[in-house]
Amino acid sequence: MTDIAIDFAKMDGLVPAIVQDAATGQVLMVGFQNDASYRKTLETGFVTFWSRTRQKLWMKGETSGNRLRVIEASTDCDQDTVLYRVQVEGDGLVCHEGTVSCFTRPIAVNATAEVR
Repeated sequence: MTDIAIDFAKMDGLVPAIVQDAATGQVLMVGFQNDASYRKTLETGFVTFWSRTRQKLWMKGETSGNRLRVIEASTDCDQDTVLYRVQVEGDGLVCHEGTVSCFTRPIAVNATAEVR
């Protein structure tokens, strides 16, 4: 991974970190990173977040064993969001609710716009 200057200034020192399964393309979760958790991720090869509730670094899967091994990382055009394509270790259940993805709750959308 190339060390790129991520813009942590826009959101009070945090950036969204999107986690995607490298094999399936499924979005698994979104967390937040500060500079320290971003650098820890680059150093270890495992996704580390900043816990906004506990106010400390948090390596996903540290206790459950479902660690997120980084296969590829990229940033968006503004360099204020990070995307990690990962391989999930352990049983593959990333969400704390025991599911593969945190995105399991459908939202009804009234899609009436005409596609042209």
